[in-house]
Amino acid sequence: MPRKTSSKTQHPDPDPNRPLQQQTLVVAPGPNERTVCLPSGEVVGVPESWTLLPPGDAGVTRRVKAAGPTWAMKERKGRREFSKGLWADDSQIQSAKASMESTRSTPQYAKAKAAAKARREEKQEEYVEDFHAAVVTFLNFHVAYAAIAQRFAAAVTKHATPVGSGTVARTQRIPIERRAESAVIAWMRHQTTAYDDMKIARVKGERREVRRQLAAQSRKLLQKYRSGESDAMQNCPLAKALRSH
Repeated sequence: MPRKTSSKTQHPDPDPNRPLQQQTLVVAPGPNERTVCLPSGEVVGVPESWTLLPPGDAGVTRRVKAAGPTWAMKERKGRREFSKGLWADDSQIQSAKASMESTRSTPQYAKAKAAAKARREEKQEEYVEDFHAAVVTFLNFHVAYAAIAQRFAAAVTKHATPVGSGTVARTQRIPIERRAESAVIAWMRHQTTAYDDMKIARVKGERREVRRQLAAQSRKLLQKYRSGESDAMQNCPLAKALRSH
């Protein structure tokens, strides 16, 4: 008897009138190496001739998907899903790999790849400039601390904007102005407070509350620079942190 788990259905269940290996499905990892969990929670074995194509090569993955039935294996963590690979017939995967290797060996592919890289680098440079400007705008320091604002923005931008950094600056879900604000507060949390050394109780909402309190503390510190207080840099954790960046 197939075993059932308590997973919530996020993807369509298979058609009960067709063999599973003839259908393209989204599944979750099963309890064993060659088992998967259907959206309904039912655990089934992977067809004998199928192998798992690991994630990471988008070109091969696209060709395998286009060739026939596949099972995309995804694992949910919180509200996000992460690819764990693509189950498909082994001959299908080997054919896709050979085809992709042949394509990548052509001069045309190399030229297109170089052009795409140049476009990505240009786009990244533009974003870094725009994000730096957004941080400076959010800081809104008094003219007396304009140089500090530039150094601060440079430090935050360097940390937050690299591709693949996983920081809030890389998300497209919120406006750049909010990304800049969140990045500043996050940088200050780690650089100007004792957050990294705090022992926070594992109670629901406790870490969020600590972050809220530290954010308020950081905003209060920023206000000194915005109002142009003459002693803003005296014994200031921000000034100390910037000296090392």
